[in-house]
Amino acid sequence: MQVERATSAAAAGGSSDSEGMAVDHAAGPGAVEKPRFDPLMPSEMSGGRPQFRKVPVPPHRFAPLKRCWMEIYTPVYEHMKVDIRMNIKARRVELKTRQDTPDVSNLQKCADFVHAFMLGFDIADAVALLRLDDLYVDSFEIKDVKTLRGEHLSRAIGRLSGKGGKTKYAIENSTRTRIVIADTKIHILGSFVNIKVARDSLCSLILGSPAGKVYSKLRAVSARLAERY
Repeated sequence: MQVERATSAAAAGGSSDSEGMAVDHAAGPGAVEKPRFDPLMPSEMSGGRPQFRKVPVPPHRFAPLKRCWMEIYTPVYEHMKVDIRMNIKARRVELKTRQDTPDVSNLQKCADFVHAFMLGFDIADAVALLRLDDLYVDSFEIKDVKTLRGEHLSRAIGRLSGKGGKTKYAIENSTRTRIVIADTKIHILGSFVNIKVARDSLCSLILGSPAGKVYSKLRAVSARLAERY
């Protein structure tokens, strides 16, 4: 009985509702028509107020930011439809949604992209955060793995990089990640599974494992990942 009432009510108000929302016409006898709502635009969320993100700029990244500003500005403003500006006084990059921003997640993607550049990643690597959904940035310090001081700390950083960056590049290429070693801080950009593999290799090097042993373990893990995917 209720189904018949709902069907007759939907039929009676069909002319007025058709202007406001789309309706899914369900098949079968006695089926109820369900309204279909389009996703909200960012300008329609939070009472129509724009949403903001602010990314602080460390002092040593001012010069690279100035040099690469147009490479950062173009994908953010033109492709993601998000306003961006540099606040010189507050020393931060400010991002804001626009009326024509297609998706609210674009704002957070742009903030992650700018933050990755501030951490030291190249523009070509960081821009992948705008294009792919399953990329993340993971950061940790050497002291989180093992407390090292003086020459021991310097040697651990040397083991992570290798001669001419050889070890770092080998880990990056085998795990399909990007790694930034900034003093005692380490930042990894990649997918969740690949970040875990790269982090395990870096932790082994910090704990004192020779590079050859880490390479052989990486080869085995990379082969296993290639079989899985």
